[in-house]
Amino acid sequence: MKKLKLIVVLLLSVIQLFADKKEQSVPVPAPVYPVPTDRQLAWHEMEQYAFIHFTTNTFTGKEWGYGDESPEVFNPSAIDVSQWIKVVKAAGLKAIVLTCKHHDGFCLWPSQYTDHSVKNSKWKDGKGNVVKEVADACHKNGLKFGVYLSPWDRNRKDYGSPSYIEYYRNQLRELFTTYGPVFEMWFDGANGGDGYYGGAREKRKIDASTYYDWPTTLKLVRGMEPKIVFFSDAGPDVRWCGNESGIAGETNWATINSDSIYAGKSGVGKLLNAGQENGKNYIPAEVDVSIRPGWFYHAEEDAKVKTAEKLFEIYLTSVGRGSNLILNIPPDRRGLFHENDVKALLGWRKMIDEAFKTNLALHASVKSDSHRGNSKLYAASNVTDGNKESYWATDDQVTSGNLVIDLGAMKTVKFISLQEYIKLGQRVKSFEIYTWKNNNWVEAIKGTTIGYKRILKIEPTETEKVKIVITSSKASPLISSIGIY
Repeated sequence: MKKLKLIVVLLLSVIQLFADKKEQSVPVPAPVYPVPTDRQLAWHEMEQYAFIHFTTNTFTGKEWGYGDESPEVFNPSAIDVSQWIKVVKAAGLKAIVLTCKHHDGFCLWPSQYTDHSVKNSKWKDGKGNVVKEVADACHKNGLKFGVYLSPWDRNRKDYGSPSYIEYYRNQLRELFTTYGPVFEMWFDGANGGDGYYGGAREKRKIDASTYYDWPTTLKLVRGMEPKIVFFSDAGPDVRWCGNESGIAGETNWATINSDSIYAGKSGVGKLLNAGQENGKNYIPAEVDVSIRPGWFYHAEEDAKVKTAEKLFEIYLTSVGRGSNLILNIPPDRRGLFHENDVKALLGWRKMIDEAFKTNLALHASVKSDSHRGNSKLYAASNVTDGNKESYWATDDQVTSGNLVIDLGAMKTVKFISLQEYIKLGQRVKSFEIYTWKNNNWVEAIKGTTIGYKRILKIEPTETEKVKIVITSSKASPLISSIGIY
């Protein structure tokens, strides 16, 4: 009897060995290029973070300072960076990008290269350093820290000449060697025009495509901060979404041809918003929007703060369309987030928590019409296992398919999230979602791209099954996660 049991065990082991070898013989899907870098993947997973605009404009009521503002006007009465950190974390934001210098040229740290900075302000008798306070607080409290250093400087006498570029790079060296680590460097396309320019009061034009010599500057920064992501219209790591309204494209490819993006290009907003299906560069979109009408604090806008409901809508049209959200929260003249802003942020977080508290699909039973090589490595169950590294895939040349998730009982469904396994490239071109009602599949919604994450809001529906149909894909679709809420 013992010998028989031993033989059975050995036979089962051999069968399992052959089964494992068969599983391993099914090849991993070939990448669909371009694919994201490790730093872009880490950026995707952050999903949302804060932007902070705070400078002399806060005290003059301007949006774009002219450059002739006295440093003495910067004098917050009760600045408390710990309040910023507390609110940012409570709102579920993962980082702060600080406007260290806006177009007016005023620096929030005591730069050794200019007198136009906090060292000549009344705040803390010129001994204060906003950049250090924010960077230190972020690092201490588990938030990432990013910087925005405006390339345009309406205060500098030498703006437009080669010496200004060296000044700009010297300030980058100050920031990155003193206040790092820095996860993102943010710069925009506001370049040239009228300004103070050290007393000249004139208009200056520069050729934005050549003047800054961005490749050299970015190489300098990358040498100091290898994992940093660069944001600008054209990236090279993260692109602008084409508007400041909080809306990524319903069709939103992370791929785009970077050489097709430049300041002043006709229709560039639409191009940035949608990306390009066959773009040669992987440059996902970041959605920048302010909680107020302006980017800096103005008391007259206290009643115009976006509501929690509006912020939730923006969440769905940014993070919910495969982009990251950078939400601007401007401190007031005290140096605090205003009470109205705080109320809206906390209400928004509550709405997100309530909407996505329970994933009905987690560990739910799921079936597909096919899966790659009939291998469990690519089975339908991978979309509900809670593991971001596993995924459902089809055989090569099979660019459509469906997944049916059984919720086990009648449930009310309001939101559905989809995620592709983007390490091997963004693929899905179109999809449809159905709910089971009265013994029939009823279309709930349809869409185009998915990418890192797609969140879809549907009419609240009582159902026990949900079907996801991938109708078209650039190659075999790879779905890593499906959430039902």
